[in-house]
Amino acid sequence: MLTKEQKNELIRTYGKNEHDSGSTEVQIALLTARIIYLTEHFKQQPKDFHSRRGLLRLVGRRRNFLNYLKAENVDRYQEIIQKLGIRR
Repeated sequence: MLTKEQKNELIRTYGKNEHDSGSTEVQIALLTARIIYLTEHFKQQPKDFHSRRGLLRLVGRRRNFLNYLKAENVDRYQEIIQKLGIRR
């Protein structure tokens, strides 16, 4: 899982200020970090189907945030996609 320091670093990088943990970009970055962590976990534990369901829920939540951001501001959407390296 993400440590508190890693979380704070993501918030500082993608947020408007160091206390902005609720903006869409920060939420997408946090979900992406968790998705990457779980993807690595499944390389070690391929039969962990319960956690795989959680991964699919995280991917769905991130997709909803991305769709919202794309509808609101396409420039911010393109920027976050490029920074995080998300394929869409």
